[in-house]
Amino acid sequence: MHVNELATPALVIDADAFDRNLATMASHHPGNRLRPHVKAHKCTALAAAQQAVGHSTFTCATPLEVVGMGRSGVGVDLLLANETVDAGRLRAMAELDVMVTVAVDSAETIRAAADSGIGSCLIDVNVGLPRCGVAPERAGALADDARAAGLEVRGVMGYEGHLMMVPERGDRLAQVEASMALLRQAHADVGGDIVSAGGTGTFDLHGDTGVNEVQAGSYALMDTHYGQQGLPFEQALFVVGTVISVSDGWAVTDVGLKALGMDHGNPSIVDGDVWFCSDEHLTYAPHTPVSVGDRATVIPGHVDPTMAMHEAAWLVRDDEVIDRWPIDLRGW
Repeated sequence: MHVNELATPALVIDADAFDRNLATMASHHPGNRLRPHVKAHKCTALAAAQQAVGHSTFTCATPLEVVGMGRSGVGVDLLLANETVDAGRLRAMAELDVMVTVAVDSAETIRAAADSGIGSCLIDVNVGLPRCGVAPERAGALADDARAAGLEVRGVMGYEGHLMMVPERGDRLAQVEASMALLRQAHADVGGDIVSAGGTGTFDLHGDTGVNEVQAGSYALMDTHYGQQGLPFEQALFVVGTVISVSDGWAVTDVGLKALGMDHGNPSIVDGDVWFCSDEHLTYAPHTPVSVGDRATVIPGHVDPTMAMHEAAWLVRDDEVIDRWPIDLRGW
């Protein structure tokens, strides 16, 4: 099948760019030095490709991701890098035949995990992003509570997500170091073997921070948001659309809000300038004349929610479709 035969909007992965992205990251963070974050793609087939280049531990954002990964047989060590008190979902994770670790940042999340049969946890530490995470000075006491509840405390995690898009590398490095100093402070009180942090925007800034596993995910596919950062990863993810209307000065393709993650702003379009997106439409100014029925290639602004809006991704090499990968980890 040729890419032009796909029904649109079609989520497409450039196989060669994808392979190069995996190789680049694996050379920088080989093996379990990287704990790839599956929230970026929600696809067990893609995770299997990451495992094939040497990564056997994975990060998940939702219980469904953990359960789906566990049942697929991909990964030997799964981390839910998020808090949950849902007993049913916690039990489903505890029943998997794979190591499952959950993030905790309160007495309530500790009790929910322990009561549901979860065996191990990381203490989630607030390192500057106002989201989940316990204050660094309280991490040691929380670890004591977790051990008293019967959980193995494997270490700490902290996500410096607020620093991913600091534009100047030197500033980004300095701020990451300050953020990770908080995590090291917490780890000194908590103990354990794991110090987990990082993301695609800071993947190469943890050489001296004490972090021993990096939770990057977007690097495999990329988006326009991370594309601004000069990272050594290529754009591998596209949404292919069909031109459905042409007017004097603009055209419309069928890649609208329901096919794109828009929280990081408008997407880009190859050979054109995006004006705006509507529910089912993207209005743009083509650089060269187009006709109704032509294909248009859209680059998403944010990879994670874009993946979650599609049932499958098509793996393409030289415009030939070589595989269909179900986006099988959608939901919670």
